[in-house]
Amino acid sequence: MLELQRTIEKPVSLSGIGLHTGTSCIMTFKPAPENYGIRFVRVDLGGNPEIPANADNVVDVSRGTTLGIGEAKVHTVEHVLAAVVGLQIDNLIIEMNGIEPPVGDGSSMPYVKQLLDAGFEQQNAPKDYLIIDETVIYHNEEKKIDIVALPLDGYRATVMVDYQNPALGSQHTGLFDLEKEFVTEFAPARTFCFLSEVELLANNGLIKGGDIDNAVVIVDINSSIDELEILRKKLGIKEKVIIGPNGILNNRELRFPNEPARHKLLDLLGDLALIGAPIKAQILAARPGHKANVEFAKQIRKLYQQKKLVKKFQFVKKEGVVFDINAIERILPHRYPFLLVDKIVHLELDKKVIGVKSVTINEPFFQGHFPGQPIMPGVLIIESMAQTGGILLLNSFPNPEDKLVLFMQINNAKFRKPVYPGDQLYLEVDMTNKKSKVVMMSGKAYVNETLVAEAEFMAAIVDRETNKGENIK
Repeated sequence: MLELQRTIEKPVSLSGIGLHTGTSCIMTFKPAPENYGIRFVRVDLGGNPEIPANADNVVDVSRGTTLGIGEAKVHTVEHVLAAVVGLQIDNLIIEMNGIEPPVGDGSSMPYVKQLLDAGFEQQNAPKDYLIIDETVIYHNEEKKIDIVALPLDGYRATVMVDYQNPALGSQHTGLFDLEKEFVTEFAPARTFCFLSEVELLANNGLIKGGDIDNAVVIVDINSSIDELEILRKKLGIKEKVIIGPNGILNNRELRFPNEPARHKLLDLLGDLALIGAPIKAQILAARPGHKANVEFAKQIRKLYQQKKLVKKFQFVKKEGVVFDINAIERILPHRYPFLLVDKIVHLELDKKVIGVKSVTINEPFFQGHFPGQPIMPGVLIIESMAQTGGILLLNSFPNPEDKLVLFMQINNAKFRKPVYPGDQLYLEVDMTNKKSKVVMMSGKAYVNETLVAEAEFMAAIVDRETNKGENIK
């Protein structure tokens, strides 16, 4: 796999109609600077709004992956992104004067050809690989979907599809070498659907740009000549529609015996581009679809964002520690004698954080609480939980060092056991709700495995510079 980032050498364009919207679009690929990423630009809208290709911007996955920010949207991006990932392009501007990329022949090959024609420019910055170092699992019991990422010093993907339908049956495929296999073995695989789905899709306002030249239609039902004629007119297909002996509408030849499975792998590659970084992992997927792919991409993206934050604040890697005290001081504004968390040992962005506070006899509050019988004040146990929760919140927003946490409410505070010098507090805080810049958290403090205190918090995230003088936790 490549070590340095790359973009393309020159702009290239292609045009056509979108698969689902049927609208015309000119798409232009342009070179982009280092660390720019992949961004779609709607040049037909005021202000030329940009939509970064990441899972945070997914707004719909009904029959393809749609990205959007505000009123600006781009439909069916997966085939374009598969081409970008397959060619290992890191930085690219994708200008569009319409809402959906040209469908071409229903595969990634039209985009691949244009990008190959543009040529590649190696950049100086190293690729920002996300290295999967532990197994990541997505499971949907209802739809029997499983997607797993396993540690691997490379990038491989294996897909199995099983529609429990005799027209397609069970198929599998695997990509083991991106540079050698993608262009010839996977980019040409076309999108497909079942004949039984076509009328429903059309009635739902989809596949307006679809025809038998840009999609493989698998015959899974018996249809009369009259029914096929009605379908032809509804879809605006010019040529006669027939059910051929090979099980494909109009007897179209498959490009590969397992072309549907290969296209599912293509979709997977495109959707996983929404992680926002190239990855080193082995991906195993059973019965994947856009919704599952995107959910998995979001899961991996959280891991990517977390690893970036750890690198940003934790300069020296320590076994079993996410943030040491030096990293905590880079994040929180608190200082002696009011910094009440010593290290962070677990962090799941937007979910959970676990901090540790070692309670010693040297704590200044023990001089007066209480002389001869030192007990940690309950309000400071609450403060320890709040500071730990503050780290979780600050790492949910860009540039956390520029933010402060204002605690607005503390509810249902309960103190179960006293805390003495020599105890070590484990502070577990879960995010229970998040709306804009206001969040709810639930915190618990333990000594060993004994619950000593708990509380619920409401907090707001504010800019540090604009809130000087406020009563800030």
